[in-house]
Amino acid sequence: MFRCFKMGNNESSFPILSMTRERIIIVTGANRGIGYEIAKWCAMMGATVILACRSESRARAAIENMNTEFQNEKRKENCYLTQSSSLALEFMYVDLSSFESVVSFCEAFKTSGRRLHVLFCNAGVGYLPYQKTDNGMEMMLQVNYLSHFVMIGKLLRVMKQSGPDCRILLMSGFTKNVAIDLKNINYSGSPRKFNSILYYIRTKLYQQMQTEAMSHRIARYNVTINCIKLGITNTDFYSHYEVPCCFCEFRCLLESTRTPFQSSKCPIDLAVNPQHSGVNGRFWFDSKIVKFPKYVARIEQNREILWETTVDLVRPYLTDEEILEINGEICDTHL
Repeated sequence: MFRCFKMGNNESSFPILSMTRERIIIVTGANRGIGYEIAKWCAMMGATVILACRSESRARAAIENMNTEFQNEKRKENCYLTQSSSLALEFMYVDLSSFESVVSFCEAFKTSGRRLHVLFCNAGVGYLPYQKTDNGMEMMLQVNYLSHFVMIGKLLRVMKQSGPDCRILLMSGFTKNVAIDLKNINYSGSPRKFNSILYYIRTKLYQQMQTEAMSHRIARYNVTINCIKLGITNTDFYSHYEVPCCFCEFRCLLESTRTPFQSSKCPIDLAVNPQHSGVNGRFWFDSKIVKFPKYVARIEQNREILWETTVDLVRPYLTDEEILEINGEICDTHL
C-alpha cells in the first residue's frame, strides 16, 4: 500500500511506499540535483541508499542536509515516512572517468555481501570541451555511458541474487536528429573540431539504445532496465560549461523549467511503485511510457552494432562470466 506525497501547491506528487533498510538502492551522482532528491526521498521511505560519488566532502554534506530535511518533514507529522530517527545513507567513492575506479567500487560493494535492488545510473557531465580520460575515452562518453555500462555488468549478478523485482534505471535527456557512427563512438578527431553538444546528445542516445538492447537480453532475469527522460531541469549541470551563443536561449529556459524535486518524480515512481514491477525496456517521461524519441534508436540492427562496439570497448574491465551475464546467457537466477 502506498500513498502520494505532494509538496507545495505547484509541485508534482509521487508515491510514498514504506520500505525497510534491507532494501538497497545505489544512486550515482547523488550529492546534488536530481540524484540528491532521489536519494533523499528513497531514504525517507526507509531504504538504505548509497551515494556513489567522486567527492566525499560533498556527499557527506549532502547526507547531513538530507537528514536535516528529514527532521523538518517529521515535524510536519508526515506519518508516511520512515519512523527511524535518522536516514540510512552511505557514501561510497567512485570516479566514473576511471574504469579502474568503477571496478573497485563494484568489487567493494560485492565484498560487503549485501543485496542490490535498484541501481540508478544518474551521474553525468555535459557540454565539455574535448577531454580524454586516462582510459583513452572521450570524457562524456565514458562518464555518461561506458562507466555505467561497466557498473551494470559487474553488479548484475548481485541483482539477480537479490530477490524478485530488481530495477536498473538510466537517466537520459533530450535527443534530436544527429549523425552517428556506431562503430566508432569514441572521438578520435581534432580537439578543435569537437562538437560538445553533439557528443553529449549522442551519449544520451546510447543510453536509450542500451535500454532496448539489454532488456531483450535479460528478459528471463528478475531484473528490469528502463530509461527516463528527465526534461530540462534547473540545476547547476549547465552552469560550469561554456556553450555557443546559439545555445544561450536554451539556458535561459532554465529559469522557468523544473526543479530537481519535480524532475525526481518519475525516477522515484519507477524505483518504488509496485505497479511497475516487470515493466522492461521502456522509455519514460512524467511516469508515462513514451516512444523512444529518435528513429535510429528503434532500429534493432543499430542497437546491436552499438552493443557490440560497447562490449569491445569495456571488455578489459568485465570478466568473461560478466559478459555472458549481461548478454543474457546465464539464467541461474537465485530468488
